[in-house]
Amino acid sequence: MYLGMGGWALSSVSIPELPGTPDFVRFREGFGQKFIVTVDTEEEFDWGAPLRRDGHTLDTIPDIARFQQFCEKFGVVPIYLVDYPVATSPVAAEVLRAPLAAGRAEVGVQLHPWVSPPFDEDVNEFNSFSGNLPTRLEREKFRRLRDAIESNLGKAPLIYRAGRYGVGPSSASILEECGLAIDSSVRAGFDYSSTGGPNFRDHPVRPYWLGSPGGLMELPLTTVYWGLLRQIGHWLYPSLWRMPKLRGALARIGMLERIPLTPEGVSVTEAIRGIDIALDEGLPVLVFSFHSPSLAPGHSPYVRSAADLDRFYDWWREVLGYLARRGVAPSRVGEILSSVELA
Repeated sequence: MYLGMGGWALSSVSIPELPGTPDFVRFREGFGQKFIVTVDTEEEFDWGAPLRRDGHTLDTIPDIARFQQFCEKFGVVPIYLVDYPVATSPVAAEVLRAPLAAGRAEVGVQLHPWVSPPFDEDVNEFNSFSGNLPTRLEREKFRRLRDAIESNLGKAPLIYRAGRYGVGPSSASILEECGLAIDSSVRAGFDYSSTGGPNFRDHPVRPYWLGSPGGLMELPLTTVYWGLLRQIGHWLYPSLWRMPKLRGALARIGMLERIPLTPEGVSVTEAIRGIDIALDEGLPVLVFSFHSPSLAPGHSPYVRSAADLDRFYDWWREVLGYLARRGVAPSRVGEILSSVELA
């Protein structure tokens, strides 16, 4: 243990660090293999422009209601990871309060520091990763956001994902202080260090403990490698970052492909390959994710038109149907936490 800024007793665990010998989470007998659907629930902004504190919209928030109804038909409890503009939106409260209160949805925290008060830092790419901020500022932004979620949406969040996956050396301590049980910021197989973010290239995809068992759990987003070279994918794929055409060629001939479980930029065929690999490798929880602006045309690079939105929902129909045929049931934060087996 060490004392961090402001006199808080902080854990020495740092989420971005590659765990030396991961203490993987064990689940009780009969838990099987499950999946969760997480939604990075956020404001709309121009993904290709510099970040700004203002100028964003919340036009897609009403479209969450359609996705919620869609999930309920499949018995899925979506987990909405909410940032500050959404947490303080009366429209979001109108859409989310009822399903959250009824247990048909769950809520978590997603910190976009550039739109989350207090606004004591410059807006730039480095500071868009909340883990790069001074500990005191990261903590205060997180606390205000968590409190806004509980006050306006009626539920205390237990799960966190940093916006842009930008956890830092103090993030785990802040989550522990604030009563969070799960972090899901690690995007295994991805490296954001070229823009000032964390490097998750070699992180495990299985859930593991950040510190003592029964404390803070890391539940990484699911990414797998497919193809004849997949056993060395974690080494080979990043080494080809200057050669995207070669990456594409290796994928087309079935040699190597990186597959995150998301409808954004991943085809149904690719997703099913990824599901098969994750299940064959015994992954206990498959973590699916996407961004809420994709719920309406014109707000993300992945859904530009009404036809794209139809394909988005078709993707989910096929994927959820395939999971059901494979016997993989939907789960939720509460069930994951209650199913942990401790020695």
